[in-house]
Amino acid sequence: MRALEEVTGVPLSLSPVSNSPVEVGNNGSRFSGWLFDCHGFWYNVALILPSFLFVVYLALQARKSLTKLSYGRSHIMIAYYGLLWLVSVLNLAWCCLQTWECTPGKDFSWNLLSLFTTSGMLFLEISLVAFLFQGNYASGLEALTRTFVVSGVIVCADILLKTIYIFSFGIPLFIGHDETKYQVKWGLWVVHKLLLTTVYGVIFFMYHTKWRERLPARPAFYNYISVMLLLNALALFACAIVGNGAGFGFWLYNFTTVCYHSFYLPLLYITFLADFFQEEDLHLENAYYSEMKDAGFFDADWD
Repeated sequence: MRALEEVTGVPLSLSPVSNSPVEVGNNGSRFSGWLFDCHGFWYNVALILPSFLFVVYLALQARKSLTKLSYGRSHIMIAYYGLLWLVSVLNLAWCCLQTWECTPGKDFSWNLLSLFTTSGMLFLEISLVAFLFQGNYASGLEALTRTFVVSGVIVCADILLKTIYIFSFGIPLFIGHDETKYQVKWGLWVVHKLLLTTVYGVIFFMYHTKWRERLPARPAFYNYISVMLLLNALALFACAIVGNGAGFGFWLYNFTTVCYHSFYLPLLYITFLADFFQEEDLHLENAYYSEMKDAGFFDADWD
């Protein structure tokens, strides 16, 4: 009965996580605890549902996508599609295992999963920004290697710094309780978000200067940069005011976290991969049209 009271008494809001353990009972209690405990029902659903639907979409489109990738033979698109699949599965696991954050004895597993998931998403972010400076669809092993080496070096440095903070200094970067106790944590997140905001801000303003010719002249990329600039600016503001003890900042930070883990990967797919697959469809349609025209199927239209 106590477990049921706790389940029904959880506030359905983006509030700081509880430091109480997740109780384990029968199958019904386990399911309700997995869905309701820690951050609450709506937080978990807002994370899990979009991530799950995106993985299902990738699975439904997998056969068609692999055929188009083999037809297009773009090394960058093939590598990026594989990375997108890997990170999407990791992100779905991260979204589904939110109770680990509040479960005693799961700190190491949660930190490790969070580290791999956020690092994979950061790698996609950095590599996509690098692709922006190489035209619409840079191809070739040389461009792929150069881009992935630069992205890998930056992400490895980020992983090393976070690993030192978490496992050497014991600072819970990915655990949300005792927020006022770890000011250093929010200082690190402020620096992290500030760097990302600066990069996206520079690219955003490049579109309004003479340097815009170096960027792809496509509205999808401009919209992507605008969305990421806004999201990182909100996260930067949230981290800064949480560090000063404002409770609203933690709510705003959780909101940006939900938006990032739920919608970033679909946004990236729409921006970078969807047009590639669509253009392949147009190429095939034009080829079929040319073949039919050569065969005389449209001669009657001129009579």
